Amino acid sequence: MARKANSDSADAAANPGRLKQIALTYKMTRKADPKVALILAAVGIVTFGAFLGLGFWLGYPVYLGILGFLIAFLAVAIVFGRRAERAAFGQMEGQPGAAAAVLQNVGRGWTTTPAVAMNRSQDVIHRAVGRAGIVLVAEGNPNRLKPMLAAEKKKMARIVYDVPVHDIVVGTDEGQVPLKKVRTTMLKLPRILSGAQVAAANDRLKALGDLMSNMPLPKGPMPKGMRMPRGGPKMR
Repeated sequence: MARKANSDSADAAANPGRLKQIALTYKMTRKADPKVALILAAVGIVTFGAFLGLGFWLGYPVYLGILGFLIAFLAVAIVFGRRAERAAFGQMEGQPGAAAAVLQNVGRGWTTTPAVAMNRSQDVIHRAVGRAGIVLVAEGNPNRLKPMLAAEKKKMARIVYDVPVHDIVVGTDEGQVPLKKVRTTMLKLPRILSGAQVAAANDRLKALGDLMSNMPLPKGPMPKGMRMPRGGPKMR
């Protein structure tokens, strides 16, 4: 009895938390996308109306009405999720460290290391290792990133010479990858390494270390105007 009561109280405490999170997500989305409420309402009404109309035409309005309600709810949830994701990317776009937040959610099979290289202008390179090899994700000024990427690739050639290295420069200019497409671009890379090879590459890369283990940087996007401390580690 006591266990059941504790379980019920825990569920009750968790539900308001989930509802509050959904409400906050909706507010954030509506701030960036003012028409989201009308779009969600239209998706729900049109989907439910289509199933209900089909139900009357076939002679099963109750059954297809219930099915239409469930599918309409699912459709609204999917559309809301996509609009919320788009709004989140829109807010992160252009912020230093935004790509690190994307890499943390790239999916299973990837080991990510934020800020393996950074300069005082907040140009930064993150590293991800998976079955596609090593992916260096760079954000900042393209001209300053070129020598930084070359230096990182030189390190990779010394430590993991038998692993392919890809690079992605985040941005909206020609030859760059928009922030919202970084994850998709990485997942489209051909998988040529085995699990054992990925594990071996990660073990060897641990010798390089990273800036995040040597200096206190916040996770995810960094505040604008933040500068590297003068006593911090220097790029090799």
